[in-house]
Amino acid sequence: MNPNPLKVGVLTENSEGIGTVTRKMVRERAVELAEIKGHTAQEVSKTDWEQARRELTGEPAPDRDPKELLLESASEAERWDPVPGSVGQAVPVSGSEDEDEEGRSDNTRLTEEGIAGAEHDQMRQSSRSAE
Repeated sequence: MNPNPLKVGVLTENSEGIGTVTRKMVRERAVELAEIKGHTAQEVSKTDWEQARRELTGEPAPDRDPKELLLESASEAERWDPVPGSVGQAVPVSGSEDEDEEGRSDNTRLTEEGIAGAEHDQMRQSSRSAE
């Protein structure tokens, strides 16, 4: 099941919808990432830009293990098949529009994004207080 592209990537910031991801938003996020690493706004690296773009658009990281990506692309039935090629019949599972490929509901995914956002805010605050 292909995920709805509107449900991929960052959806909200401080409980407000972010809308379309703009270059300014990516630049601001890249500066935040540089500050977390102890750099100034003028020392934003290419990797900071790329990570910011991936975070805001929901793209996967390029350095992910190819085996892990292959495993994720396989259907759940294939992932859990202890003996590939064994006889059996899979019952089709009707997907829900409100669930992603991992079976997480929108609420679960949004909660996880909120937790990640809170952790990010704490890192930013600690890097600023260290300055």
